[in-house]
Amino acid sequence: MAQRRLTDFFARRRPGVSTTLPRAKPAWRTPSPAKSAACAAAPGPGSSRKRARPPWGDRRTDAPFPQVPSKVTLSELKSCLQRAQELGARVQELKASAQKDAGEPSAPEDEGGLEGPCGEQMPAYQRFHALAQPGPPGLVLPYKYQVLAEMFRSMDTIVGMLYNRSETITFAKVKQGVQDMMRKRFEERNVGQIKTVYPGSYHFRQERFVPTFKDGIKRSDYQLTIEPLLDQQAGSAAPQLTASRLLQRRQVFSQNLLAQVREHHRAFLASLNPPMEVPEDQLTRWHPRFNVDGVPDIEPAELPQPPAVEKLTTAQEVLARARSLMSPRMEKALSDLAQRTAEPSSPRSPSLAQPATPPAAPPSALKGVSQALLERIRAKEAQKQLAQMTRRPEQEQRLQRLERLPELARVLRGVFVSERKPALTMEVACARMVGSYRAAMSPGEMEKHLQLLSELLPDWLSLHRIRTDTYVKLDKAADLAGVMEQLARLARAEETL
Repeated sequence: MAQRRLTDFFARRRPGVSTTLPRAKPAWRTPSPAKSAACAAAPGPGSSRKRARPPWGDRRTDAPFPQVPSKVTLSELKSCLQRAQELGARVQELKASAQKDAGEPSAPEDEGGLEGPCGEQMPAYQRFHALAQPGPPGLVLPYKYQVLAEMFRSMDTIVGMLYNRSETITFAKVKQGVQDMMRKRFEERNVGQIKTVYPGSYHFRQERFVPTFKDGIKRSDYQLTIEPLLDQQAGSAAPQLTASRLLQRRQVFSQNLLAQVREHHRAFLASLNPPMEVPEDQLTRWHPRFNVDGVPDIEPAELPQPPAVEKLTTAQEVLARARSLMSPRMEKALSDLAQRTAEPSSPRSPSLAQPATPPAAPPSALKGVSQALLERIRAKEAQKQLAQMTRRPEQEQRLQRLERLPELARVLRGVFVSERKPALTMEVACARMVGSYRAAMSPGEMEKHLQLLSELLPDWLSLHRIRTDTYVKLDKAADLAGVMEQLARLARAEETL
């Protein structure tokens, strides 16, 4: 029995394939006797053991190809097209008649007219949020309502953490935490919306002297504080915002949001012709033409505002405020002093000729002290209070620096004595003084003190600008006690201005 090749097997299985035949196997395979006889019958000088490739015309092309039926008449095509047009017209008639019977307005083809609160067009993922929800249609909340629910969840989480640690909860703390959790802006307007949806969730009030660690907020400023409202049983300890309570409050908030949408849906059903009414316990999905994401925003409730603080804008208001702060004795002494100073320049009148009312008897501790001295002291005290109320921030900062200068002068002289140099650069002098001063201060602030010291005492401390460096030169032979006394005197004089 003759041995057949593997290529012969594939040739028999696929006789109609018109691809090129595979190459023959290597010479070490045993050839079939029939092929050997054929090769021996036609030897040639350039013969090889590869099987000859038949010409293109001799290849078999009897493979079955799909054929397109050619007998499709033009009349059949026209009849099919006419039938499709009739069906389309029939569908349009049925749709128009259904809308006419129901009395409903036709659905707009383009619902992109919805606009956001600022007038810009809302993005599509918000306008069609309800349509993109997975699962069967149901009572889906609008996108903005879901965002508000997520804000409440984040706010309740932050409030619960702070409340369980017995910390004073301020809006600044809650705002930062919610924004970090949601990566969205959280403002007082959102807190007002939460209060509208769930009035019994928090208690809001304005408080002062709340501990804060922010530079932009002073302890004397009013801050909006938040306190969660929890049901407390009689005789029990203070309740905690546990995970079960947080989940319960979240469910109540979601139900309240759903009730808001139900109200808008009920108004929409009443506006139809004829009006529709669906029992609330049987409603499982919104009306098909009800635009869920087009419902209006929730109106924010009013939050407590800080009380109006009286601001002094004119000099007359400042003087009136200073007069109200004075004691009756001080005010009387000032009025008497004003009358005495006005006596020489004004003609003597009969009313002034009468003896004035004797002043009130001084207390026992002030016996022996002249009344004129007491009046001068009281006048100076009143002037000092008035200066404090009308002092500008830059003046207050300059006064604080003046109060530090006597001690800084002593530290600076010690630095020059230890360095044993006639002059030091500004960087070196500030670095040495920062390390030696009792209070923490930056090198930049220390440099401002040295500049002020050189302005007040140019003979004792001088600054020299050489190229890119500033050198500080000190007169070590001067009396340090006299320098400190002079600086203290300048500070007192500045304070009374």
